[in-house]
Amino acid sequence: YAALASYAKRGFLSAVHFASAALHVIATAYTAGCYGCSGITASGAPAGHGIVAVDPPLIPLGTKLYVPGYGRAVAGDTGGAIRGHRIDLGFDSLAEALQFGRRPLTVYVLR
Repeated sequence: YAALASYAKRGFLSAVHFASAALHVIATAYTAGCYGCSGITASGAPAGHGIVAVDPPLIPLGTKLYVPGYGRAVAGDTGGAIRGHRIDLGFDSLAEALQFGRRPLTVYVLR
């Protein structure tokens, strides 16, 4: 995946060998300890780093993703505010989530 990170810096056309699509999204960080969170995702996995909440009509659950600045991830959760081109990136600690915050990103759907 280091090669994909290098290609991602140059844009989707360079990353096309690894990715089947690129999506422009607004990414927000979350932790399992947030208010109203159970710690278990829609897919049954524990929430944390590597688990991303998505809008399933746009990104089906189980889809493997590469998120620059975050790493590999699996679409494994949904959320009430996650509609369209919005995703929530799972983090293991509140400090990591706060450091990431919210930002626009290009997410790569892996083949």
